[in-house]
Amino acid sequence: MSLKEQLLKDMQSAMKSRDNLRKTTISMARAAILQVEKDKQIQLDDDGVIDVLAKEIKSRKDAIPEFERGNRPDLVQKLEAEIAILNEYMPKQLSSEEISRLIDDAIAEVNAQSVKDIGAVMKVLMPRIRGRADGAIVNQMVKARLQ
Repeated sequence: MSLKEQLLKDMQSAMKSRDNLRKTTISMARAAILQVEKDKQIQLDDDGVIDVLAKEIKSRKDAIPEFERGNRPDLVQKLEAEIAILNEYMPKQLSSEEISRLIDDAIAEVNAQSVKDIGAVMKVLMPRIRGRADGAIVNQMVKARLQ
């Protein structure tokens, strides 16, 4: 079963069980997926769906500090619950040791010597970690390794 089919099935299940938060979250994710498909005029495979879900998670994580500054703990809690729901559809996250190993492999592959080579390392590394690690964190780790 593809990830899009799983999302549809889970949304229908949430509707039957009257789980409004889950239904709304999955519905918004499906809408984002459909929008990308419509804009690019393609059918997304599971990797494409994972990319869209990762963007949805990132946008929610980015909004949390704003709501915290606005003293809105109710909205922070809602966003955290939505992130938890969306994470159920993401691949298992890599540990820092696994990320370090992948970084070492990528640095060796492109023969990176300094911070100037970050772009080349990230170009090789990002397809390998797609959806399984936060790109900003990986970038910081690469930068630290090359300094």
